[in-house]
Amino acid sequence: MTAELDLLVQLGDYDRPQGVAERAVQAEALGFDRITVGETTGWNIIPPLTLAADRTDELGISNDVISPYGRSPAMLAQTALTMQDAADGRFRFGIGPSSPAITERWHGKEFDRPLRRTREVIEIMRGVSEEGTPAYEGDIFEIPGLNYERGPHENPPPIDLGTLGPTATEMAGRFGDGWAPQLFTKDGLRDRLEDLERGADLAGKDLSDLRVAPIVRGMASEDREKARETARSTIAFMLGAYGPYYGNSVAEQGYPEVVEEIRAAWDERDTDAMAAALPDDVLDELAPAGTPEEVCEWVADYAEIDGVDAVRVGFVDGLSEEDKRTTMEAVADLA
Repeated sequence: MTAELDLLVQLGDYDRPQGVAERAVQAEALGFDRITVGETTGWNIIPPLTLAADRTDELGISNDVISPYGRSPAMLAQTALTMQDAADGRFRFGIGPSSPAITERWHGKEFDRPLRRTREVIEIMRGVSEEGTPAYEGDIFEIPGLNYERGPHENPPPIDLGTLGPTATEMAGRFGDGWAPQLFTKDGLRDRLEDLERGADLAGKDLSDLRVAPIVRGMASEDREKARETARSTIAFMLGAYGPYYGNSVAEQGYPEVVEEIRAAWDERDTDAMAAALPDDVLDELAPAGTPEEVCEWVADYAEIDGVDAVRVGFVDGLSEEDKRTTMEAVADLA
């Protein structure tokens, strides 16, 4: 496989932040190129990532993805530059427009103009890293600016965007250094890559200038049916209960009736019916789930999509440590 292999881990899977660092050491030993960790309403993501960076030598370190509403743009810049130094230049910063639930019910902010806010945050972050100041006049932020006491950074981290829709993905191509989408079929990803390329063109860049690392969540097990049913439950829950965006995206990729049925089951809080509403062919389009050989083949095929630079493999919910190890080893054969 010519594409790189990333490992996505969830903070909620660990009892202590040090557990993320232990997983990073394990991932590096297995040959993964990068580890990435998401942040929602659990731990602050930065201490676990710092520990992971400190205990590894070559493994890339990323986050998936920080909300533009939870920290000020200047603090996000400080965070990214601090992580870049802690990781000896191996860090990539991830940001995305977030969602109404996280923005309003966790951060207590109005979910207002998320794409514009994300763009302005990126521009302010670049101002800190390249000019040494967050000074900025925009539609959302007006910042007089102070000097970043460490001055411009010689090697600021690349900025990756996690987006789904065509306009947001065009923005990722125009203002980002990479793209980390989620829950895309192969055909759906190819279509959206056209939007990414259009955004890159607007910025005078080529698609090859961006690191495209789609996220897939799955499970490998010698018990094939267990792997498939476990993955089915997680993917169905993401489509029906994770707010509108994932479901809308998959519906637009050709499965509106499936998403509608899953959402109807979620209205009744019937998680068994949600899973039952996700047919095998759609599960196969969205997730690597089955025997280790099947999962390895699925990821390898996904990596062959023109424009994909890395596949970011995560676990579905409910896996034991043995299940996670089996899944990691199955795809690590591609590293």
